[in-house]
Amino acid sequence: MDIKNAQLEVDSWIKEHGVRYFNELTNMAQLTEEVGEVARIIARRYGEQSEKESDKNKDLGEELADVVFVVLCLANQTGIDLQSAFDKKLDLKTKRDHDRHQNNDKLK
Repeated sequence: MDIKNAQLEVDSWIKEHGVRYFNELTNMAQLTEEVGEVARIIARRYGEQSEKESDKNKDLGEELADVVFVVLCLANQTGIDLQSAFDKKLDLKTKRDHDRHQNNDKLK
């Protein structure tokens, strides 16, 4: 599924199951919370912190999907065509960063 269709799917879900979008500030707080959950898993599973027993069954993919869902909500409610924005950003990064990363000694 591309981003444009994902936005449509989220919008349909909100209308069918969610009653309405939370306001933008609520969704921003929710996004922060979801990113925090991703950070917690990564810090404990891949970083130097010990993973608590209660965190061992947490699904990183599910938490990343929560982040994507809220981002899609924010894009929908603010009128952003995220597919177009993403395509432009990828093009910019490709042009701007190709040689930069190829020549980065820290990545070798």
